[in-house]
Amino acid sequence: MTAEIHPGAIASLLSGDHGAPFLLLGPHPAGEGTLSIRAFRPDAAALTVVIDQTGARHPMARLDAGGFFAVTLPDAPPDLAYHYELTPTAGETVTLADPYAYPSQITDYDLYLFNEGRHLEIYEKLGAHLIEVSGVKGVLFAVWAPNAYRVSVIGDFNGWDARIHSMREHALSGVWELFIPGLGEGTAYKFDLRSRFNSYHAEKTDPFGFYSEQRPRTASLVADLDRYEWHDEVWMQARRTGNALAAPMSIYEVHLGSWRRKHDDAWLTYRDLAEELVQYAKEMHYTHLELMPVAEHPLDASWGYQITGYFSATSRYGSPTDLMYFIDVCHQNGIGVILDWVPAHFPKDGHGLSYFDGTHLYEHADPRKGEHPDWGTYIFNYGRNEVRNFLLSNALFWLRKYHIDGLRVDAVSSMLYLDFGRKDGEWLPNEYGGRENLEAVQFLQEANAVIHQAFPGAVTIAEESTAWPMVSRPTYLGGLGFTLKWNMGWMHDTLQYISENPLYRRYHHHKLTFSLMYAFSENFVLSLSHDEVVHGKGSLIGKIAGDWWQKFATLRLLFGYQYTHPGKKLHFMGQEFGQWREWSEERSLDWHLLELDTHRTLQAWMRDLNAFYRSQPALYEVDFGPEGFCWIEANDSEQSVFTYLRQAKDPRDFVIVACNFTPVPRADYRIGVPEPGYYREMLNSDAAAYGGGNIGNLGGRHSDPIPWHAWPQSLSLTLPPLAIVILKLERQPADVPLLPASAASGSASAGTGSAS
Repeated sequence: MTAEIHPGAIASLLSGDHGAPFLLLGPHPAGEGTLSIRAFRPDAAALTVVIDQTGARHPMARLDAGGFFAVTLPDAPPDLAYHYELTPTAGETVTLADPYAYPSQITDYDLYLFNEGRHLEIYEKLGAHLIEVSGVKGVLFAVWAPNAYRVSVIGDFNGWDARIHSMREHALSGVWELFIPGLGEGTAYKFDLRSRFNSYHAEKTDPFGFYSEQRPRTASLVADLDRYEWHDEVWMQARRTGNALAAPMSIYEVHLGSWRRKHDDAWLTYRDLAEELVQYAKEMHYTHLELMPVAEHPLDASWGYQITGYFSATSRYGSPTDLMYFIDVCHQNGIGVILDWVPAHFPKDGHGLSYFDGTHLYEHADPRKGEHPDWGTYIFNYGRNEVRNFLLSNALFWLRKYHIDGLRVDAVSSMLYLDFGRKDGEWLPNEYGGRENLEAVQFLQEANAVIHQAFPGAVTIAEESTAWPMVSRPTYLGGLGFTLKWNMGWMHDTLQYISENPLYRRYHHHKLTFSLMYAFSENFVLSLSHDEVVHGKGSLIGKIAGDWWQKFATLRLLFGYQYTHPGKKLHFMGQEFGQWREWSEERSLDWHLLELDTHRTLQAWMRDLNAFYRSQPALYEVDFGPEGFCWIEANDSEQSVFTYLRQAKDPRDFVIVACNFTPVPRADYRIGVPEPGYYREMLNSDAAAYGGGNIGNLGGRHSDPIPWHAWPQSLSLTLPPLAIVILKLERQPADVPLLPASAASGSASAGTGSAS
């Protein structure tokens, strides 16, 4: 036996340097009808081969004191079925199968597609998968590390000894694999890599791992994602056949770790949130939840935007099936789930993707393309097929395995521009000498195309803050292919406007009218996101000029203006009840504020505004074309009043909106209207139920045959201070939606009318 095996090969195996273990270990023909079986188990005092069919036992000879064993079996077929009995140096004898007796479980076609960047379900092959081979259950491990000369699976099952479970290399593809019998769900593991370059040696988390230990521990955990039984068939079918662009969308953006906490300040679990958060979102009539990233990340303060486990639901709040349960409950309650997705960059943590196999495998090697100077992170190499495949399959993974309804893609601007955050001389131009990242553009177009093809009805939303054209236009027209884009211009101008003293808002009137100059150039989401209430920016209500009453009145007005402006809507958690403190991931929202009338009535306004918005096709059916919006009066800067009309696909279905951005009531304020009749006051943010002064229009106004603006009919309105009034032509009682009693704008004796 020793003559057949080179002593250097055994020494290489014992030192952990042998990169081709299947050439040395497992069953090998040793002449006519003879089979040599070899094993390396440094933890064994004795090792015996047991033939499965007959039970015959063959003690193995120890050929090296380090734990190399071998036995020669005459008259044995090459496909002999056997297992080991291992007697450890201390403890009881255990039975185990030989990992090196099994053939490869990944096909050449899988590897070809992956290397071409076109295996959109590669997460079903790479990573850790519970499978059964020849009746034996275990876990198939596979990882891409083309520049390693040896890769091993390590874990508690082998004492974290990288010499025991060295993997098989598919040399042309750079993929390594090993089926380890006997392992099950919950097994903790990592990949131990030795590189061909610079003597690099590292223990890495699985890039395709489905679950992870809770920080600060960093091992991956074997998980079965296919055993959860879904109950959202009705929702999923409706999503496939629906049109998100013509549907109401009011998004509640949430950081799961700080929305609400338990009495001991512990996080709520996914299942806790399925009960508490879903019920709250339903009561508040939001259509969607947007979750700040729930992929695994090591640092709480990154809010999930520096990801180390792209396929791993964070263990902070529970297991992958717990997250599935949360999403399932959302769908059963009519609430969509959008996930923040971060393909722009990843952190430099040693256990993650960075410098994965001793080379810049996932990131660009040149720091002028591969590092974010502002964030201290690495940028993905979108030009490498396997990296692009990693990200494309990850997007589809969340949609398929977790039934996510859409992805909000973070930091798109940083992906599009090679000079993002860089000074002259710190970046490399593209092949045409420009600053556009052509590889990233191609990746985004491909991602959007495959998502919309594979999952009709799912949405993709770009956080993109520049003037890049056609972000939300189809790829076949040359666009990036997103469904929607955050309107950062609207957000910036609107927040700057409300921060002005009302006395001087007349000089900044154009900040609100300007958004309609470009409102239909993209499919916009009007976002008031977490980015506006962190890093010293203060809370949303804190940005508003004026005293306590003016702040709350203006916040109600802001929300009303947002919900009647063309575009879908997004609020960050806490804004709906007027959180005063700047948001922090370290603590719960200040729910105790709801003990105060001012905060409770603001929350009531948001609840009723959401319900009203969802009941009125005029406010959502035509968000992305000029036929859905018409100014009545855009130029009343002296009084800081804005009046406009929103209409549905049926032009007979419209609402009239009047916004007064000063603390001065406007009596007998005349506006033109398209048709004669009675215009019912549907919502009034100054209603006493919302904390207002109860100034209104006695429930509505009859039109007068007085030509005004563009129409032969007009209304004489009373505009409350710092308030929005929404009216609708009352064609017949059946047309009037039933609203909660709190939507009433006041009592008749106070000079107002009912909105019910």
